[in-house]
Amino acid sequence: MTKPSYIEPLSGTLYPLDQPRWCSDDRKPLMVTPLRGISRDEIDRSVRSLWRYRAALPVDIASPISMGEGCTPMVQKEWGELRPYFKLEWFNPTASFKDRGTTVMLSFIRQLGVNAVLEDSSGNGGASVAAYGAAGGLKIKILAPASTSPMKIAQVRAYGANIQLVEGPREESEAEAIRQSTETFYSSHNWQPFFLEGTKSLAYEMWEDFGYSPPDNVVVPVGAGSSLLGCYLGFKELLAAGQIARMPKLFASQPLNCSPLDASFTAGVDTPVAREVRKTIAEGTAIKSPLRLRQMVAALKATGGGTVAVPEEGIIAGLKKLAITGLFPEPTSASAAAALDELAQRGAIRPNERTVVVITGTGIKAASLITEILG
Repeated sequence: MTKPSYIEPLSGTLYPLDQPRWCSDDRKPLMVTPLRGISRDEIDRSVRSLWRYRAALPVDIASPISMGEGCTPMVQKEWGELRPYFKLEWFNPTASFKDRGTTVMLSFIRQLGVNAVLEDSSGNGGASVAAYGAAGGLKIKILAPASTSPMKIAQVRAYGANIQLVEGPREESEAEAIRQSTETFYSSHNWQPFFLEGTKSLAYEMWEDFGYSPPDNVVVPVGAGSSLLGCYLGFKELLAAGQIARMPKLFASQPLNCSPLDASFTAGVDTPVAREVRKTIAEGTAIKSPLRLRQMVAALKATGGGTVAVPEEGIIAGLKKLAITGLFPEPTSASAAAALDELAQRGAIRPNERTVVVITGTGIKAASLITEILG
């Protein structure tokens, strides 16, 4: 296999990995060229974190910034006729799945000599970058929407990061970060491809935990798509390496109030489709123009999966239903649980299948919002 590179998927243009870069020369999002995957014998079992799969990364990272991220539990629950497994990503160090991508992205960027980074985030991503920046001795600035949950803002500030609150919708924070990227390296979890190299560990963990076999279905809440695309990349690598015989079906849940992926997938296209955007309690997925829309649609089609757009009352119902099982997710994650009922009703997910629902973050971070919701 040729040496891994960055690739701009639409044009096929390649860029070397040894230069700090967050986009193509014409400001398009990049991926990493396809990798070979790893076998079970290449798992480093002496490491109790996602770095046990470091052989699956495109480059060797000598000194990872790690705080034990990954290796999160899967808890099986009764859900009507289904018996899904809930992958509890709040067991990561900053209490969200974002730590998977951040540990790999910042470790790689630091190895290239970058010592200060800029990130835009609605909350969990900013907290993760701030924490790992502190752990790795990096100077961090976070731009976040002024509407971000106070608990998430407090977490970012606690790590010592400089935070700038930006008025307006979520995309304004990204626009401001890009404007400031001429001064500080923009290490965005939405743009920088090595973030996906970290989130693909979700797939490797499911594979290992299920006795080196894939689940039948994976349901993830989707905004920018890093968990969905990470799962797709990881399982695709395992398939290429001959470690699994088939890909699981991937399903994306979105709040109906902000559901661009569902709009495009339902219309049978991989380009944006007009759909009204309204405020949603699932703030972590409130991204009306995801950068990697085309790649997400392709991942869903390639695996035979699909999308669910969940109305606000459905998200609340999913949150309540999870809570009475003992699980307390943030509303963003509750949409994925709520999607289970719709998928079961469609016949897309069956009781005899092994289904995993990725719970990306904890309700503790959105306690004030959940208090308002539940009264």
